[in-house]
Amino acid sequence: MKIMMRRLARETDASEIAEAALVLPLSFMVLLGVFWFGQAFRIYGTINHAAREGARAATAPACSTCASVDPSQNAYNAIQNALLAAKLNPAQMAQPATRPSVCSCTATGTVCTGGGAVACDSGQSNICVQGVTHAGANVNENNIRLSSSNGGKGAGVCGVSVSFQYPYNFWLPFTSLNKQTIQIQAQAQMRAEAQ
Repeated sequence: MKIMMRRLARETDASEIAEAALVLPLSFMVLLGVFWFGQAFRIYGTINHAAREGARAATAPACSTCASVDPSQNAYNAIQNALLAAKLNPAQMAQPATRPSVCSCTATGTVCTGGGAVACDSGQSNICVQGVTHAGANVNENNIRLSSSNGGKGAGVCGVSVSFQYPYNFWLPFTSLNKQTIQIQAQAQMRAEAQ
């Protein structure tokens, strides 16, 4: 047995060990990258779902039995519930660095006022709800343009836009992405419908 082990040791030139030493760290980095980019994609899908839920909640007609009739607060509550269901911290969401550029709607049709973005509802500090205005006790919840007037043959579609960003920290050693925080943005638009 001892002779056989010596012979095996002499016949092996250790190239397999050197190859494994080169390939294993690279393979490990690829697996780590797949995992962390998969986590980023999961968060991206979750926050886009949350934005859609927020836009849907903002455009839902007010009811007499609802606790809140503020569309912006309804949007925030829906987003918060969607993030909590996905085990994400709602306290980390913030308004986007640049708010989406949407045009305002008027009672006579759709008018884009100078291409500027409609302001976010001031009632929310963590999300940007565009298309909700408060005039005293009256709340208007469909004042951004979602589609054009089809060549002057229609009034176009007006509704609400909801957007926010969520931070994500990469952990990928020996790369420029290591411990970098990126802001993943989500936006959804929904037209208001009477039910």
